Amino acid sequence: MLKRTPVIVYDGECRFCIRQIERIKSFDQAEQFEYVPRQAVGIEERFPILAQSDFNTGMRFISIDGKVDVGADAVYQIFKRLPGFATIAWIYRLPICKQVARLAYAWVAANRKKLGQSCDAGACKISDSTHHG
Repeated sequence: MLKRTPVIVYDGECRFCIRQIERIKSFDQAEQFEYVPRQAVGIEERFPILAQSDFNTGMRFISIDGKVDVGADAVYQIFKRLPGFATIAWIYRLPICKQVARLAYAWVAANRKKLGQSCDAGACKISDSTHHG
């Protein structure tokens, strides 16, 4: 019988994203997640809901029941399952912490190419939402 595990879908062309997945893998000693780059052949056939996804908003966590969490919510789903992190993951459930985490994740997702130093022409500009000039 095939072991069903939650799936983490990430940008396999983003060095920053790959480094973060490697960090998660290093804590995932029980190998409780499957790691799949969004560029994997057949990923949209396997998970049709991903065809509608804008992956610029972040990684996806697909639970064994098919529920999809995005970005900071995906990070929460991952860390609440990892030993050592589960004890502090509850903080994310506090409304203000969740909003701050979502904003921070959105900034990181928008700037991941620069953070990973894997830029194409113009792709490395870090957006500054506070500057309107």
